[in-house]
Amino acid sequence: MKILITGASGFIGSFLCEEGLRQGHQVWAGVRTGSSRRYLQHPALQFAELDFAHPDKLAAQLATHHREHGGWDVVIHCAGVTKCPRKEDFDRGNYTYTRHLAEGLMAEGITPRQFVYLSSLSVFGPIREEVAHAGFPHASPYLYAPITEADVPQPNTAYGQSKLRAEQYLQGLAGQLPTVIFRPTGVYGPRERDYFLMAKSIKAHTDFSVGYRRQEITFIYVKDLVRAIYLAVAKGVTGRAYFVSDGGVYESRTFSDLIRHELGNPWLLRIKSPLWLLKGISYVAGWAAGLMGKTSTLNRDKYQIMKQRNWQCDINPLRQELGFEPEYDLSRGVAETIAWYKKEKWL
Repeated sequence: MKILITGASGFIGSFLCEEGLRQGHQVWAGVRTGSSRRYLQHPALQFAELDFAHPDKLAAQLATHHREHGGWDVVIHCAGVTKCPRKEDFDRGNYTYTRHLAEGLMAEGITPRQFVYLSSLSVFGPIREEVAHAGFPHASPYLYAPITEADVPQPNTAYGQSKLRAEQYLQGLAGQLPTVIFRPTGVYGPRERDYFLMAKSIKAHTDFSVGYRRQEITFIYVKDLVRAIYLAVAKGVTGRAYFVSDGGVYESRTFSDLIRHELGNPWLLRIKSPLWLLKGISYVAGWAAGLMGKTSTLNRDKYQIMKQRNWQCDINPLRQELGFEPEYDLSRGVAETIAWYKKEKWL
């Protein structure tokens, strides 16, 4: 098949390109002018420069591609933003640019057979985090449960809200643009930089965590996420939305313990911050960064994400409908990730 992958220069996008080529597809890496092509070196990979910010220019680019190569069978829209100084920047990068691409494809008459949208578990926000009644009649004082597709999204971050808005727009195009949506939990693996900061901190003998209430978190290794997406491509699934995780539920310390093990068990100072302190620091850091037009590692969105206690999600539909079974549990995925960081001299 002929497949376009937007956001191809990014962490997940580069793995999507590699897997598409491995499966024998004709793959176009959708990039911006000046985007890094460090992980896009395969000689069979083709490129499509796309300007989502300017609809007229995007229309011309799509028209040129249509004239020279025809359309694409599948578009995997992986481009988006995860860190921005302002709420409107999230809306622009995740909703407006998605709309520009969808409208451009339909207007040019090159609507694909399948439009795959990479969303996020963050569209649901902090739900199913109830606390049991006094006396704790249950085994645990917390009634956490997997988030399901029947739940009502309640995003409390600008990122989650922008992703939800894009989802709702695409779902509103039913019958015009055949769409399938993926909502992964935390994605980690080689080339990823956010979880890398945790590994870097642990190597420097510090492990930072937040909040005293139990947190149940989930992960998905990048290669498993990519495999799930291509299962949907092979089956031509549309009109569905899937959560993606490795099926495990972990305590907040498990990830850092596995990293520490792969780094040779360095001595570690564990710092646990109360939420009220993190909130103050995050708001001030985000405000200061915004004044300078920059993004901060700590900000309001990051605070809400770190505050959330329940990241469980139901992947049974993914298993039943696509035949997906994760190949990487957290231990195997962390080992492969840290080995790559070491090989590439990141650590």
